[in-house]
Amino acid sequence: MTVSSALWERSHTGGDLPSDDDLTQMLTIRAFELKLLDLFDRGMLNGTTHTCLGQEYVPVALDALLGPADHVFSNHRGHGHYLARHRDPEGLLAEIMGRRGAVCGGVGGSQHIRRDRYLSTGVQGESLPVACGVALHLKRTEPGALACVYIGDGTWGEGGVYEALNLAALWQLPLLVVVENNGIAQSTPTVRTMAGTIAGRAAAFGVDHVRTASTDLHGIRALLAPAVEAVRQGRPLVAEFVTHRLGPHSKGDDTRGADEIAAARAADWYPRLAAADPERFARLDTAARARVDAVAEDVAGREPA
Repeated sequence: MTVSSALWERSHTGGDLPSDDDLTQMLTIRAFELKLLDLFDRGMLNGTTHTCLGQEYVPVALDALLGPADHVFSNHRGHGHYLARHRDPEGLLAEIMGRRGAVCGGVGGSQHIRRDRYLSTGVQGESLPVACGVALHLKRTEPGALACVYIGDGTWGEGGVYEALNLAALWQLPLLVVVENNGIAQSTPTVRTMAGTIAGRAAAFGVDHVRTASTDLHGIRALLAPAVEAVRQGRPLVAEFVTHRLGPHSKGDDTRGADEIAAARAADWYPRLAAADPERFARLDTAARARVDAVAEDVAGREPA
């Protein structure tokens, strides 16, 4: 039976407060992304980078539903995905800066990371067909494991997305497609390029769809847990997060108006959680920022990879 998008729709913004560990992970990702922008401003980084400011809660929420046997495929905006999976700001920053200790020897940079069962790429839509193939392999050799792939709303303009969904449905693959729908593809609002809905596209292939606008980790996990277990049994799923990108597409190319940026900031999880438990939040936030500061100082002083 196909999951009804209407049944699963949520816009909850309250709920139980996250654990110290969950909040620390979210704050660490936030501090890491802010540090990257600071390093670019100071001329200490080259190339480009795409931060996930505002979206940090998504991979943290999902990490609790994934196991070590699962594969995770990320995209160009993937620092949070990597940090939630591996909790390794040292290795990631060394990779971005091309210094000793880099995850991929300094050749992958910000977007192209491979570690264990984690892979990211900067090519839009590339990961989904690959994840589909890995899901087929898992079905045959490691029943119960799944392939989780993160894509954005703009990626629905790529034909490979539909080919992969078609095969996933036909072959009943353990494929979890996580859509971080922040409403803008680089600098183009999604409403200008996408007719219909993501739910409608999933339904066209008979693929289950779950949609949430919540930033509450407990609520997200309660919502997704049964659907993710169904994925492990061969029911592919599109999990759509209605989220917000606080920063620019890359380092400074933000074409949104002040009202749009203000609306994104109003929906941010950070001030909500800061107000809910000020003492604990401040303590963990200070610790996360201090850790990232120390990591940046250490990595910047290392020799090239």
